[in-house]
Amino acid sequence: MSHSENPVVSVKNLSMGFDDVIIMENISFDIYSGEIFVILGGSGSGKSTLLKHMIGLYPPLSGRIIINGQDLTGADESGKMQILREIGISYQSGALFGSMTLLENVRLPLEEFTNLSKSAMDLVSRIKLYQVGLIGYENHMPSELSGGMQKRAAIARAMALDPAILFLDEPSAGLDPITSMELDELVLNLSRSLRITFVIVTHELSSIFKIGRRMIILDKKRKTIAAQGQPEDLRLNSPDPWVRSFLNREPLKRQQ
Repeated sequence: MSHSENPVVSVKNLSMGFDDVIIMENISFDIYSGEIFVILGGSGSGKSTLLKHMIGLYPPLSGRIIINGQDLTGADESGKMQILREIGISYQSGALFGSMTLLENVRLPLEEFTNLSKSAMDLVSRIKLYQVGLIGYENHMPSELSGGMQKRAAIARAMALDPAILFLDEPSAGLDPITSMELDELVLNLSRSLRITFVIVTHELSSIFKIGRRMIILDKKRKTIAAQGQPEDLRLNSPDPWVRSFLNREPLKRQQ
């Protein structure tokens, strides 16, 4: 796929690990505006670790992460905060505060980063809840909601500051297939209506083929990207037998 525009996220020659343990080395990929970009890999391949590098939580061993043309890896603390203002993140657990209502949860980033009046913040929070299909639940506590609704609320909070890029870590973890499907629909709708760029870490294959526009697959053994491209194309045409077997959920016939 040829892209004339500049990538909104660019990962360049990234190596990551802790102490002497290298998890992935020398990986590079670009993400373009409006894409639903998927990061896939077996368990322990470093998918969530990669995501945490991309949002500045972990420093890379080497390499660079560029968000909207700005180098996150080289930025000082205040520069980093500026860059991160433009992204939203929804963690695997949803990470809602149990002692706060949905409205208060979604309002948190607005309280932290804006000078809006309380009524303006409440209005923005209601709009975000409306966008994820949770209007009418403003005063509910997270514990009163189903798992799927908690995930939606976490996405609403991640959207509070109108980020151009949303990072979702295992959004359908722990959800039943129907709820998973509804979450996929939500991502597609938000992508279409708000032109948000999504970066999604997942291992839900059905979801990847439904919503993913491009993807990378991390290979734990090779410590690098095994493949990148369009999900359906890789599933059918990847020259790498491991990639095909992974995407088709078929055991790989190993040559001894």
